[in-house]
Amino acid sequence: MMAETTAIPAEMKAVQLVGHGGLEQLVYRDVPTPAPGPDEVLIDVHACGMNNTDVWVREGAYGTETDPASVSTWRRGRSTLEFPRIQGTDSVGEIVAVGSGVSPDRIGERVMVDFSIYNRPEGDDSLADIDYIGHGRDGGYAEYQVVPAANAHEITADISDAELATFCCAYLTAEQMLERARVARGDRVLVTGASGGVGSAIIQLARVRGAVPYAVSSPGKEDALRQIGAEDVILRGGDLVTDVERVVDGPIDVVADLVAGPMFNDLLRILRPEGRYTTAGAIGGPVVELDLRTMYLKQLQLNGSSQGTRTDFRRLAGYIQTGEIRPLLDRTFRLSDFHDAQRTFMDKSFIGKLVVVPDRHWERIGAPHAGS
Repeated sequence: MMAETTAIPAEMKAVQLVGHGGLEQLVYRDVPTPAPGPDEVLIDVHACGMNNTDVWVREGAYGTETDPASVSTWRRGRSTLEFPRIQGTDSVGEIVAVGSGVSPDRIGERVMVDFSIYNRPEGDDSLADIDYIGHGRDGGYAEYQVVPAANAHEITADISDAELATFCCAYLTAEQMLERARVARGDRVLVTGASGGVGSAIIQLARVRGAVPYAVSSPGKEDALRQIGAEDVILRGGDLVTDVERVVDGPIDVVADLVAGPMFNDLLRILRPEGRYTTAGAIGGPVVELDLRTMYLKQLQLNGSSQGTRTDFRRLAGYIQTGEIRPLLDRTFRLSDFHDAQRTFMDKSFIGKLVVVPDRHWERIGAPHAGS
């Protein structure tokens, strides 16, 4: 049984990923509107943030443990991805219908979706069996989306839907990175890929913890990074170790790395003895050179991270409600212009987040933030 207050169309517009490959694998089309099942809600999607995993899953760029170049999706070797799939993790919208087991009183709530599929009971924060909405089930690059009711969290903070859609995936990933590395007050944190969604989130969340973040980024983004909390900025392209020693007042306690590639071993060199390295991405190259002597002689701790726990999400939602973190929305795109949106995302010429808005909500939600 489904409870609803407004007429739900039989079909909706969505962007479906129909296979691994280039942008041609992303098709904007009419598809059946989903209906909520038991303990689920139907969301009228107002905005959905873009993330790097969208691109890597489309490209099949995750490789395997024995062949890094192999076409493979997220969760290597145990994928739940089926084609066609609607991607999109950072959904924000209004509950317009509920399935059995969900109170009709929830209809009308403005919600942010916790995109994680935990596969563990409440109270178990292990991420060993983690999956996510937009991969294991359809996501938010659509006009409507069905999610478990427990994953739809009401947010009443005084920010726009497009701004709210900048938070979930990037900030939840960032919070788990900091949690795994036990970032605490006074820690100096070096952040690579600092102008992107996760990097800019790490800067803000480190400040919430009382840590001191330093950003590594390309030229032209220094002022924006300082405005969101970076103590100082180290520009890429020089001698990273020397530049960090020159800029940072003291040893680096934690490296929060989203780039890897050729700079990986230098990042370990930069860390103080017993320092902590944490990563959730490798946009500069996932296969790296590691001198194990650097790791064991300095007694370093290396942490891999992906997504976050229910506890992380609740903490993040609290930060949003209290205004301790602020959205960093670069621009919005119409859902029908999805190819342009993902091209812009891959160019990495923005700071913060890009957000997609269904065309029927564009004038109300997307247009005020539109960019070229």
